[in-house]
Amino acid sequence: MEILSVLDPAFRPYGRVVEGYPVGGLMEALKTTPLPDAVVYTPREDKLHAAEGAEAIGEAIFGGMPFQLGWCNGHNTRLNCLEYHRDSEFNLGTEDFILLLAKQDEMEGGVLDTAKVRAFRVPAGVLVEVYATTLHYAPCHADPAQGFRVMVALPAGTNTDFRLAGLPDPLDRQLWARNKWLIAHPDSDEAAQGAVIGLSGENTDISGDL
Repeated sequence: MEILSVLDPAFRPYGRVVEGYPVGGLMEALKTTPLPDAVVYTPREDKLHAAEGAEAIGEAIFGGMPFQLGWCNGHNTRLNCLEYHRDSEFNLGTEDFILLLAKQDEMEGGVLDTAKVRAFRVPAGVLVEVYATTLHYAPCHADPAQGFRVMVALPAGTNTDFRLAGLPDPLDRQLWARNKWLIAHPDSDEAAQGAVIGLSGENTDISGDL
């Protein structure tokens, strides 16, 4: 798989590079978070909220709406699942990391062919917005020796426990957590846990492309 930079024009339908905010305080706080062997996600991290400039940045990028600053850290090269929210997600990494992305309008009948997934490398220290219409999931590392530490900024409460009862709309079956609609590849752990299987084709693995 070709891995493009988020600075490449090809990234524009999926998100944008956010410029002008002083992210040094967030970077220093993010460096103190764990680096596990697998992928671990924490929706809200007090260290990030206490970082210099963090609250001002959060208020600006979410337009005054309540927000949470969390992290997704570890080592990963596989797609496994894709998710979306009803709003943008913002990411910032202490190391270069790679996002595997697709678009909601590329789904057909609730299923996405993984051949439509594209890979984009985010340089360390660059804040990116991933649009609400962009399917995404856990980052991938650019260097297995370094892994990744990635800030995940979202509206408050996102990715916390919530399931719907009744399921009047087929999309409701994809609601895996609060403000988190998820489709899984059959080979993923999430599929084994009951997530909706909505990815067809190979379970993308970029380990050979690094």
